[in-house]
Amino acid sequence: MRRRDILRAIALGGAAVVIRPFGNFDVLAQTGSGAASGSADLVAALGGDPAEMLRQALLELGGIERFVHKGNRVVIKPNIGWDNTPEEAGNSNPELVAALVRHCLGAGAAKVSVLDHTCDQWKACYMNSGIEQAVKAAGGEMLSADNRSSYQQVDLPRGKILKNAQIHKAILESDAWFNVPVLKSHGGTGMTVSMKNLMGIVWDRGFFHWNDLHQCIADICTLPKPPVLNIVDAYRILVKGGPRGGRGKEVVVAKGLFASTDMVAVDTAAIRFFNQLRAMPLESIGYLSKGEELSVGTTHLDSLAVKRLKI
Repeated sequence: MRRRDILRAIALGGAAVVIRPFGNFDVLAQTGSGAASGSADLVAALGGDPAEMLRQALLELGGIERFVHKGNRVVIKPNIGWDNTPEEAGNSNPELVAALVRHCLGAGAAKVSVLDHTCDQWKACYMNSGIEQAVKAAGGEMLSADNRSSYQQVDLPRGKILKNAQIHKAILESDAWFNVPVLKSHGGTGMTVSMKNLMGIVWDRGFFHWNDLHQCIADICTLPKPPVLNIVDAYRILVKGGPRGGRGKEVVVAKGLFASTDMVAVDTAAIRFFNQLRAMPLESIGYLSKGEELSVGTTHLDSLAVKRLKI
């Protein structure tokens, strides 16, 4: 059977199969210095359920206490943009989001809120993604991002095109916030990962699309209050037809997770991983190089301490 036929069978049948190229991190094998336990700059985990991969990744990054302190108000920003089920891979995995809520509360957070400025109707997205139920069961709360009054203008002095943006106040008022995107294809930018996920904290996303989308994505990542950690959900990957998930589209269960404080680096690693399934040259993802130019992060993974976990 040809590879294309294998992918189609997996997508249509919903089989939880890890394709052989996803069995290791060949794309990262020759990069990074390696990391002593608890001191990684970037963690790549493979083969476990979302909660276990997150648990081990946090340990390698120094523990949740590195990012969350007692009494903190924490915000988690997953991708919840689409009125799709978890199996359709258009949104972040609800198990992963709920596990992060539990970690934050376990570290003493006073409150953990979850939000996204959705593309489809927000109540349907929150419910049908499975994220609302999972978050509430874990002890967190869902916040609407559908009202302009919830946003506040912030200057972006390092931005080249996007010089200011209306940012959700919960992000600005939080003590710590986490960026939790899903790794998937995107018709406009090629890929959407952690850098592009910041469009979901902005009120006016139309400006991005009308004024050099890749540069505006890099510009919003210069936000003076960046996420304390970026956690890329690569458990299910929407290979084609993104950003909206849906039945009949190519979804592969890859069982991966990437985490780093560096948005450019974590996106670079995740896209290299994606390339084992579908060709997606890094140079075609313009916001990576533009983000590097703005000192948001680095595409040079060999300069980082990278920890690879096979679970």
